[in-house]
Order: sequence, then C-alpha cells, then structure tokens
Amino acid sequence: MNTAEFNSPNKPTWCPGCGNYAILLALKNALAERDCNPKDTVIVSGIGCSGKLPHFAKTYAYESLHGRALPVATGIKLTNHTLKVIAVGGDGDGYGIGMGHFIHCMRRNIDITYIVHNNQIYGLTTGQASPTSEKGAKTKSTPHGVIEIPINPISLAIATGATFVARGFSGDLKHLTSLFSQAIAHKGFSLVDVLQPCVIFNKINTYSFFQKNCYKLEEQNHNPEDKIAAFQKSLEWGEGKIPIGIFYRESRPTYEDELPTIQKTPLHRHDISNVNIERLLDEFE
Repeated sequence: MNTAEFNSPNKPTWCPGCGNYAILLALKNALAERDCNPKDTVIVSGIGCSGKLPHFAKTYAYESLHGRALPVATGIKLTNHTLKVIAVGGDGDGYGIGMGHFIHCMRRNIDITYIVHNNQIYGLTTGQASPTSEKGAKTKSTPHGVIEIPINPISLAIATGATFVARGFSGDLKHLTSLFSQAIAHKGFSLVDVLQPCVIFNKINTYSFFQKNCYKLEEQNHNPEDKIAAFQKSLEWGEGKIPIGIFYRESRPTYEDELPTIQKTPLHRHDISNVNIERLLDEFE
C-alpha cells in the first residue's frame, strides 16, 4: 500500500497551521506502512475538530456522538474482530465526556488504536478550557485562569491497563508516523496521545513551546517494558521535560481473545437462521 491510496476526495477544512494535518498524514503513512487494506479498516471519531478526520481518509468510517468514539469502535470490533479499528478524538471528547469509555476500554484491552488530538483546549467551540488545559490557563470559560489541575492521560492509561501507551507531537511527522505504525501493529489497546497545537485558541502550548521542551524517550534509553519507569516518566512535564515516544508496552490477551462466542467465527458471520425473536418482540407490543 502507499499513502496516496488512503487519500479521500474530501479536502480538510481545518485552520491553516492546525496540527490535525500532520496527524492525518501520519495516520495515512502508518496505514500504508502496515499494509492495511482500506476495505478492512474502520476509523471512528467523536465530535470536534478531530471528529472530521474520518472524512479525509479513504477507509470505512463512522463519525459518532461526542465522547462516544470508543463504544462505537468497540461494537465494530466485536462484530467483526478481523477489522483494523482506529478511534480518533480530541482531549475534550475523550478525556471529558468520554472518560468512562476510555478507562473501561483500557482495562478490557480491546484491540483498538486510539489517537487523541490533545490541543489542551476546546477548539471547535472557539476556545474553552478542556480537561487537559494547564492550571492557570486563561480561556473564554476561565477568564481568571483554570483552577483545576489537568488530567494526565499517560499516567491514567498506564495505571488503568492500556498495553501500549505513547505520546507524539504533530510537529514531528516522521516520529509521529513511527508511533502510529507501532500502535497499529500492537495487539491490544494502544493509546497515542498527540500534542497538537491549536494555532487559534491556545497561545501557550504552541509549536515553538513543544519544539523547545520535548525530548524523545528512545534517546534516553527508556525501557518501555518497565512499568514503574514508565509511570515516573509520565509525570514529567515542564521546561525541557516533556517526553514523547513509547512510555509503556506489554503483551496481554485481548478482550476478543477471551470471548468464547467469536473464537471460531466473527460474530457477523454467525448463522442466525434458527434464531426466533418473535417472543421478545411480543413483550414490547
């Protein structure tokens, strides 16, 4: 496969300079690198600027409700577990209203790749504080500064049972492509939290801010098999101390591996000719 085979006739409508462009290209690069056939690939999104991504990649797609990308992706995966299923969403979408789904998908280790466009702001609704906005950040909804501490999705993912946890930066396309490719190849729930500057509504977490402060875990000989070290690295944030790369990775049976009903045949291929639901329907009359 090559990247162009994932081009959609629909052109992105994001703001010029938005980090979403790099995420889209990195994802198409990674799908091509892993020879993912578009007919066997599904991208599911929630609502927000990130929610439009499935429109711009030539695969099967589903734009769902706000915060509901993961339950829809789970349903698709369990219906046909031979598909490659990728969920995308923003920090407000996935770490706010979708938080419950986020945690339960990780502990179940469902074989889904989840890419979060983390711009630390609600962009589509023009600049309100999100769950990852930094304490003190002044936004339209917090004119005197955010008074809550931000959610740390990396620490949360490691603690909750995700088996592949990574952070990328949309200003480094080659590195981001590599992370997406490894996440797609991983068997189990893989999270890639992407630092994605919103060039309109977030004037703190900019491209230059991340270029100045990010460093790569692999260049520091970090061992992603070491859970304690991964958790310690996940707590780093600040001047010159924002790690990107793979924090944690482990091999563990997936939810699908232990679901008896789909061990021999994907659910959508089960013979249901002998199933009679008339009695059930009668109960609703």
